Amino acid sequence: MNDTFKALSDPTRRKILQLLKDKDLTAGEIASHFDISKPSISHHLGILKQARLVQDERQGQNMIYSINLSVMQEAMGWFLGMIGAKGGSS
Repeated sequence: MNDTFKALSDPTRRKILQLLKDKDLTAGEIASHFDISKPSISHHLGILKQARLVQDERQGQNMIYSINLSVMQEAMGWFLGMIGAKGGSS
């Protein structure tokens, strides 16, 4: 869970997830939405993959990235459980 929250702490990675929420994209398509280098985008994608928030699949010469909703749901469930536990202790 630590990797998940570390990955979500960065605004660039959150924007990547927002892009992938709508459709699967190549690294180049993702990079076109940012004013940073392609190696920087690859670094962010690597962190998202390590946290299992995105998956990649090779299609020809391209890597297609997609969001892993089950991990997102798991993180949200944990987070909401923490809020619920705190809210009941007043």
